[in-house]
Amino acid sequence: MESLADLLKQFSGTPLWKNREEIRKQVATDPAVREWRLLHPEVTDEEISLNLNKFYQFVKERNNCSQCPGLERCPNDFEGHYTVLSVETTQDRCYIYDRKASCDKFITKQNQDSIRSRIRSFYVDERSLNQGYSADEILSKDWERAAAVDQIMDYILKTKEQGLQRQGLYLAGPFGTGKTFLMCYMLYELAKVGLTGAIVYMPDFSEDLKSMFQDPQKLKETIDLLKETDLLVLDDIGAENMNPWLRDHVLGTILNYRMNRKPTFFTSNYELDDLEKHFSFTSKDGEEEFKGQRIMDRIRHFVEVVHVTGYNKRSKAGETE
Repeated sequence: MESLADLLKQFSGTPLWKNREEIRKQVATDPAVREWRLLHPEVTDEEISLNLNKFYQFVKERNNCSQCPGLERCPNDFEGHYTVLSVETTQDRCYIYDRKASCDKFITKQNQDSIRSRIRSFYVDERSLNQGYSADEILSKDWERAAAVDQIMDYILKTKEQGLQRQGLYLAGPFGTGKTFLMCYMLYELAKVGLTGAIVYMPDFSEDLKSMFQDPQKLKETIDLLKETDLLVLDDIGAENMNPWLRDHVLGTILNYRMNRKPTFFTSNYELDDLEKHFSFTSKDGEEEFKGQRIMDRIRHFVEVVHVTGYNKRSKAGETE
């Protein structure tokens, strides 16, 4: 039987062996490996040779990370991860172990995905929910609405410090001043501290409810979700086609459950008194002033009014709001 030494001698001149020698030299001279060996002086050249595949992977992925093309184009074997080497010494022998560690870009994406998973959107463009903005960015988009932004920032800070509030916000203002955008910003910021949220575009929601008559289970699940979420935004309220069932059995049920429990937020082109007039008239039953007052009692006393002024951003090309 041939000895291992004899077998190695047979391979010493082959292309495979030469390639291995080139890899060994590349690994030995790599700055990351040299730095690693300063931390682990007990590791010998022989032990590195015995674990050459691990060190080669370590070097390759470190080099990839130093020229990172972005998470979506990560060339490493496991997207968003790189190899980390550790040593365990037992009875004068070193055992080298490799594991995968998450890079900063992967951790950031995980955090963002976790934040987005806490927010549900019904018929609202989700682009404003897909990224965070700094306070300076929010202010600099339109200085005319600085007072409104300050109120919302104060509310966010108060909620982060004190926990979920019982009172919500009512954003009133002209078309295109960024009311929906500001509420998406609030949901995103508060999702960072673990609060769930939902934003509902009321005109489309009111129309979609008609189809839910054929699916009572879906209707119940939707209403239950809106009742239970930590932060509920009813977007563009007053623009929907009002009917008694929507007002009394859907909105009434949701708001009656949430008042004194969880905050509800509204964006509207109406002031509160004008919204009451909207709720007091339906296409089916005509004027119903008492029912309009009843639904407003579940709104008026549980919100702080925020007047959002500024220019119409929809009329300017390139605006993200």
